Amino acid sequence: MENMALLLSMGYEPIKVISWQRAITLMLGEKVEVLEVYDRQIHSPSLTLNIPAVVRLNRKVKRRPQRVKFSRHNLFFRDNYTCQYCHHTFPSHQLTCDHIIPKSQGGLTSWTNVVTSCSACNRKKGNKPLQAVNFKLLRLPMEPSWLPTLHLALQMERAPGLWRSYLHSG
Repeated sequence: MENMALLLSMGYEPIKVISWQRAITLMLGEKVEVLEVYDRQIHSPSLTLNIPAVVRLNRKVKRRPQRVKFSRHNLFFRDNYTCQYCHHTFPSHQLTCDHIIPKSQGGLTSWTNVVTSCSACNRKKGNKPLQAVNFKLLRLPMEPSWLPTLHLALQMERAPGLWRSYLHSG
């Protein structure tokens, strides 16, 4: 994560994680204040800069609500790498995405119709509805409201040390 920078609002609230290159662009455009830097530097013929670790916006910006992109990774993250049928947790390479209402029966690929499934449960369910195989969902699938990049970064054990005092725990 040391190639990333934590972007804070004017009020010091975490907004998102950006690349250090983007942070430098914002800094040179005087759009952010650099609060913390990594030990690494970049050099140009006329300039040496420390790589920004934490930056704060200089002005208030309206934030548009962002939707979480539907992807295999984000689905597994939403479901906590847990099969929604047998309720066991697996590494990602042992997981699949399963349509609750099969595509062949008009089911859509959407946050509310796709869940994390282990390979064994996915094979057992096949192209059948849940009731046909006596499966009960661990929880109803919903579209997540978090931003995965920031959510991952906010896990204290994964966050760079320079970010920790800016992250709200609990």
